[in-house]
Amino acid sequence: MNVELFRDYCITKKGVTEEFPFDEKTLVFKVMGKMFALCALERLPPQVNLKCDPDRAVVLREEHDGHIIPGYHMSKVHWNTLLLDSLPPKLITELVDHSYDLVVSKFTKKLKAEYDALS
Repeated sequence: MNVELFRDYCITKKGVTEEFPFDEKTLVFKVMGKMFALCALERLPPQVNLKCDPDRAVVLREEHDGHIIPGYHMSKVHWNTLLLDSLPPKLITELVDHSYDLVVSKFTKKLKAEYDALS
């Protein structure tokens, strides 16, 4: 999967925005203002950071040694870095969904109500 396909998938999700809060090289995807994915636009090979359940993160790193690593510049417990060009697209989209769902599950009641009100 390339960065463009990754971006296209992320922005189709409900309540998602994209921005550059850190610098012009790091594209961040947020759901209702909460980060669930970061994409380093100038890194080669292409890399993205995704939030992940801590236990699942360890398993993924073992199963995909060198292709899924602890989150670069992120909490190593809750974030993974994925090398986009060396993983199956189906796995990447599954992990985007997992990251997105983790963030949505932690919404406050107020934010959840706003999210539910979106069409």
